[in-house]
Amino acid sequence: MRLDKYLKVSRLIKRRTVANEACDVGRIEVNGRVVKASYDVKIGDVIEIRMGERTVKVEVLQIADHVLKNDASLMYKVL
Repeated sequence: MRLDKYLKVSRLIKRRTVANEACDVGRIEVNGRVVKASYDVKIGDVIEIRMGERTVKVEVLQIADHVLKNDASLMYKVL
């Protein structure tokens, strides 16, 4: 699954366009590398999101195309 779609489905970022723009600007790293929105997310990847002064670091636990709002937090573990 593409990184921008994963960020939207997991609700780490509310909109896919915002996730795409964050990738373009270099605010998102996967496993310590700045990546593009087209990066293929795999289970076990560590995603670091820098938005303003806030930094969120999560590990991918599962990948799904559609998830209910209550189950979205089960897709990742906050580090």
